[in-house]
Amino acid sequence: MFGHRSADFAALYNRVQPGLQELFGTADPVYLFTNSSWGAMEAAIRNVTQKKVLNCMCGAFSDRWHEVSLACGKEAGALRFPWGHPVDPEAVAGELATGQYDSITLVHNETSTGVLNPLADLMAVVREFPEVISVVDTVSSFSAVSIDKDKLGIDVVLTGSQKALALPPGLALCSVSPKALDRAAKTPGRGFYFDYLNFQANHLKGTTPTTPNIPLIHALESKLADIFNEGLENRYARHATLNALVHSWVERNQFSLFPQKEFASKTLTCVNNTRDIDVPGFIALLKKRHNCVIDGGYGKIKGRTFRISNMGDETEETIGQLLKNLDNILAEL
Repeated sequence: MFGHRSADFAALYNRVQPGLQELFGTADPVYLFTNSSWGAMEAAIRNVTQKKVLNCMCGAFSDRWHEVSLACGKEAGALRFPWGHPVDPEAVAGELATGQYDSITLVHNETSTGVLNPLADLMAVVREFPEVISVVDTVSSFSAVSIDKDKLGIDVVLTGSQKALALPPGLALCSVSPKALDRAAKTPGRGFYFDYLNFQANHLKGTTPTTPNIPLIHALESKLADIFNEGLENRYARHATLNALVHSWVERNQFSLFPQKEFASKTLTCVNNTRDIDVPGFIALLKKRHNCVIDGGYGKIKGRTFRISNMGDETEETIGQLLKNLDNILAEL
């Protein structure tokens, strides 16, 4: 440990920037928030929305963006899609064409339903409306699939430490474009803890506005070394391979994917409980027999689905063992 206003901390902060910028696909700075991703989400709403924000909703976490927007006192539109379906670019275009909005929120990988939204197609639409600041939540896709912030023209990209980065929770990462910073400078009510201008001023000095989680930033530096030692393309390919193994298990065991296959997440699989098994019992036995845990579905599809993660540090060996354990438990039901 060392002081967060010390030269040692500034050196650590500056060392992680190049790797983070490469992962984000950006030349813009990456701010470090000592909070969960929801803090970075609230910051985005507070900093860039003046008129009205369009929340694109297709699952529990994108739905919650709407709750956050309203809780921040912002005017917000809810563009809803059925759970398991992706956000439709044409619908986004139609809504933005009304001229009501100056910001939009998109969840890249909707974890509750296992949907990977078509980010490139959606951003092609958003770029047609230069007055609209784009905010993209990549909490469960960041570092597992390629995300090119600058090429896609995204203004704000945020993520957290505890998903595909496979770090403990408590650190959020956010890259902000000059356009978004300019909007923030003209937006009242940004607050103190989440003020982008405060983050930018401190970034230029190699530090954070308030006391950071130094141990987690050390861990982040170590994780970045692991990622680049593996190689980004190898990392993306590994996630795709593991995801395909889980999909094969789903088909082999006569289940089905909850989302359409072409929009299925690359980091987790949301499985339709087509066999009507006792999902809580299935999960309890898995933990008791093999000390493994999977998720029993989220929100209104809890029990109707279950979810298997393949993100982070998983390998063919670890996922293979998990799937073998799942087979053993299915045989007991």
